[in-house]
Amino acid sequence: MIAPGALAKVGLSKLPQTKRRMKSRELHVLALNSGSSSLKFGLYRVGPSQTQILISGEAGSIGSQNGKFEVGDSRNKTLHSERVPIPTQTDAIIRIGKMLADRKMPPPDAVGHRIVHGGPKLLRHCLIDDAVLGELEAAAVFAPLHIPPALAVIRYATEHFPGLVQVACFDTSFHAGLPPAARILPLPKDLQREGIRRYGFHGLSCESIMRQLAGDLPGRLVIAHLGNGVSITAVKAGQSIDTSMGLTPTGGVIMGTRTGDLDPGVLIYLLLQKKLDAAMLEELVNRRSGLFGISGVDGDMRRLHAAAASSADARLAIQMFCYSVRKQIAAMAAVLEGVDMLVFTGGIGENDAEVRATICSGLSWMGVNLDATRNLDVRNPINELASHCAVRVVPSQEDEEIARHTWALLPHSAP
Repeated sequence: MIAPGALAKVGLSKLPQTKRRMKSRELHVLALNSGSSSLKFGLYRVGPSQTQILISGEAGSIGSQNGKFEVGDSRNKTLHSERVPIPTQTDAIIRIGKMLADRKMPPPDAVGHRIVHGGPKLLRHCLIDDAVLGELEAAAVFAPLHIPPALAVIRYATEHFPGLVQVACFDTSFHAGLPPAARILPLPKDLQREGIRRYGFHGLSCESIMRQLAGDLPGRLVIAHLGNGVSITAVKAGQSIDTSMGLTPTGGVIMGTRTGDLDPGVLIYLLLQKKLDAAMLEELVNRRSGLFGISGVDGDMRRLHAAAASSADARLAIQMFCYSVRKQIAAMAAVLEGVDMLVFTGGIGENDAEVRATICSGLSWMGVNLDATRNLDVRNPINELASHCAVRVVPSQEDEEIARHTWALLPHSAP
């Protein structure tokens, strides 16, 4: 564990304040993307016309003795990789800061944070102050896997990067304009007024897909973000009009350890008959279910593929995952009244040709027909030429979106 105050020893506690660079329209932004047990990071040079990655990496398996710290350059060439215990998110921040100093990277002028859920009052990306921190603390009940570690990262970054602007970038912002039929949950109005509604997530990922498609952005787009967390989003004329996740990131399709949508009667049964309390239910639906619960093997799709030859439960978990995603894509097609393009993104969506093929094998009725070779090689488009619906694999670039939004919120960026 790296001792508190270690940043001061490597000179990062004396980073120049943003005001010193206020006249410059090109600034360096440190993007921090915190998960429940990981912290991805990227240092970007951001200006009015371009965003350039300088260095990036990830601190993984935080809290375990088998932690991993990886760093790559702008061309994804590995610069450093080691297995090392990383006890907490704060230790990860210190390690990142020391790495930036050791490699003589430009000091950041601002820090941008991915925030999964801002609750009912924080629906737009914003500068972080005490009022915002208070709202985030209240929003932790909506995303218990994600908000507490994100808050820890914000507080530690604020303490050890003094003078730097901190910006919150919300996954829910992209879906803030959902139409009432998609946004409102079938509950009494007093609960609706308290902010119980569909929020939607993976918004930064969706924004990055739309930016990369640019001139090729179709009128009717379905984005399938498939990773440990999974969401399917319908985008019409550039606007999110429906998405699979709801009040929390637990809803929607089957995920690595999360249930996805579940008959509420199941929870009532568990409360009344099994005497589970709220903490036990939260543990069950977020950490012990999904692919992990079905297979009894693992929640990681790669390990399920490896186990599938000898485990019927692992095969069933993969089958149910693909079935669940396929159903939700079809639902979004109905909402859009047709689909012009289907995009796969996220760790599974970008890297698992077998899962993409299985999902699409049941969608030929809506014009989705994959080219087996192009799908395996990930050569876009991966659909057959005769397919009525284009299918593409597009990398999720959440960290770059964080850097862009952070730059845009700084006072210097005004024309």
